[in-house]
Amino acid sequence: MSKFARKNIVKLKPYVPGEQPKSGQKIIKLNTNENPYPPSPKVLRKLRQIAGEQLRKYPEPLAESFRNVAARVLKVDSDMIITGNGSDEILTMIFRAFVDPGQLIAYPIPTYTLYPVLAGIQGAEIAELPFEKDYQLPKSLLETDAKVIFIANPNAPTGTFIEPAVISSFAKQSKSLIVIDEAYADFADGNCIELVKRHNNVIVLRTFSKSYSLAGLRFGFAIANRAIIGDMLKVKDSYNCDAISIALATEAIKDRKYFQETIGKIRKERGWLTRKLRELGFAVLDSQANFVWASIKRPSASNIYTMLKQRGILLRYFDKPGLRNSLRITIGKPSENRILIRTLKDVLNKG
Repeated sequence: MSKFARKNIVKLKPYVPGEQPKSGQKIIKLNTNENPYPPSPKVLRKLRQIAGEQLRKYPEPLAESFRNVAARVLKVDSDMIITGNGSDEILTMIFRAFVDPGQLIAYPIPTYTLYPVLAGIQGAEIAELPFEKDYQLPKSLLETDAKVIFIANPNAPTGTFIEPAVISSFAKQSKSLIVIDEAYADFADGNCIELVKRHNNVIVLRTFSKSYSLAGLRFGFAIANRAIIGDMLKVKDSYNCDAISIALATEAIKDRKYFQETIGKIRKERGWLTRKLRELGFAVLDSQANFVWASIKRPSASNIYTMLKQRGILLRYFDKPGLRNSLRITIGKPSENRILIRTLKDVLNKG
């Protein structure tokens, strides 16, 4: 570290993204929850149509063209939407706008490991509370004096889901700002968008990285009441979303037919992969995301991860307390999932 860094940055443990293979490597990549299918053909057609004039000028500061289309699709008002450079930037805006240094934020664990990193950057305090049985919200979460509570739903890395009615009841009882991180909600049986109309303390986050096959684009958005969106607009970078990302995200959210077809394929494969992993002796949680959380005692999850990597298959292994006996496995194409199961059988026989 340099001598100029703030004290909390010196102490900060940065977020570690999933491994990205080098260009040209032949890898079955099931470690970072990307969609295995390409974006909508309409997105690719729009990309080919983008002209130099669009790149010469600054983009829409508020991404109005996207907001208007998304508002119609999601049945909310356009001024209840704010866009970001991925939903991770939306999370950064939330810390900027609502969390003072020294204030408390809280969330159930295990969950998305970016939350404590952003808290550390802001100099906030953290309360990490273990989930209740079946990954339900900890009762003690309501007892915290947290300024903001983060709930990933479906949760990462477990893929578990809390019913919107339960979260609605929680939001009604809580004095905190409730951030519902719905990165994987399109793969679930429900979502919490309606909650922003009922509660003035709820923000719902969405991303185009998973269900829309646009992880490389970096585009996300949040939905909340106008007052909360107004606060966030004050801390938003002037032109935080570029012209290309706005145009392509707009085309993606328009194409509902392709979107539904892709989601259906992934949900079907999720069921197949869950059954096959259980047949191999893994304990697999029922997932509502585009990945599964699979646990095993022997051989160790770490060894399985290493042996599969040597065979050209990448899964996600978390070397953290409480997570070390499990693997997070992204749902791939049918051919990829079948290669995974065949290779796993060989690995388990040798282990």
